[in-house]
Amino acid sequence: MAAPDMNDTGWRDLFAVPPGIAYLAGNSLGLQPLAARDAVNDELDEWARLGIDGFFTGRRPWLTYHERLQEPLARLAGALPHEVVAMNTLTVNLHLMMASFYRPEGRRQRILIEDAAFPSDAYAVASQAAQRGLDPATAVVRARPDEVIETLEREGESIALVLLGGVNYLTGELLEMAAITAAGHEAGAVVGWDLAHAIGNVPLQLHDWDADFAVWCSYKYLNGGPGAIGGAFVHERHGGDPRVPRLAGWWGNDPATRFEMVPGFEPRAGADGWQVSTTPILSLVPVLVSLELFDRIGLEALRERSVRLTAYLESLLDDVGVRLMTPRDSERRGGQLSIAVEDAAATAQRLADEHGVVCDVRRPNVIRLAPTPLYSTYEDCRRAADALSS
Repeated sequence: MAAPDMNDTGWRDLFAVPPGIAYLAGNSLGLQPLAARDAVNDELDEWARLGIDGFFTGRRPWLTYHERLQEPLARLAGALPHEVVAMNTLTVNLHLMMASFYRPEGRRQRILIEDAAFPSDAYAVASQAAQRGLDPATAVVRARPDEVIETLEREGESIALVLLGGVNYLTGELLEMAAITAAGHEAGAVVGWDLAHAIGNVPLQLHDWDADFAVWCSYKYLNGGPGAIGGAFVHERHGGDPRVPRLAGWWGNDPATRFEMVPGFEPRAGADGWQVSTTPILSLVPVLVSLELFDRIGLEALRERSVRLTAYLESLLDDVGVRLMTPRDSERRGGQLSIAVEDAAATAQRLADEHGVVCDVRRPNVIRLAPTPLYSTYEDCRRAADALSS
């Protein structure tokens, strides 16, 4: 199939794309926005020039720097600005959210996750159950994405928390987040989402869907750099309630009293009240740079291009004859196509060494190909398919 006759968007020129490489691993680590280097150096210069005063003076005072990310993050999450916060990393945020929202009581003790949940999520929920004196073998229940609602209808009285990936990391399937959230609430459970593979990839409406909380990382589609600061969403009905239990730290304290150094914790309203530690400024900077690109381009335009790229790649993979694990309906998937191969590690190494195609491996037999709309091209897709057929 010939590539669609479309003009280059020019977005690729905003990123440090390795020369000669077809980079299809943006679902694992996004490429560096070119503006990130200068932006980080600017803050290093501020540190050298101002020292401690950088928290309060300078062009972008560090004390409130994280607030600069709230509006662009809210637009990507479909949230109100005070419902989102950039902080910590994904699994740390997940533990913080479960400390507040996983409250097993009576018969309602179990956590529902998907059968192919990301291992870190599975570790986290099992450890949270164990911390509460429960046996993870019975406290954690798994279901296929297409069985989640049925499981809630059948076993909802025993489920305290539903925690699922918005886009499944292994298959790329986009879950029906609105319907699952409603079903979870109907069953009396709290509903949270891991958006590691969803934010910056697919449209989200967390506030309108009435999700209780969500967490994400920023180094995949948000291009924040390796180990970049993550983020969290807390619906305003919880964020405005100081009675909601939480693991507290001084950065979540009301700024009006934060520096009084008194022992009593006064949580800041909104998602900011779940912060624990001082914001790592140098980790925030590349994320803000990337979010500015999302605002300039718009997620709608990115999603449209993502759908076209994956459709083109799908047609090429069909010609090659590989087995696609990702749903074929573009409305039921994100920007990733997963394929089954006999030896994923060896195949991916061959693609990289012999063809310059960089993809992601999930052992033993899954390769994930993610043509990211900001910087991937139709030629990248064609190179990947040709490499698989050789």
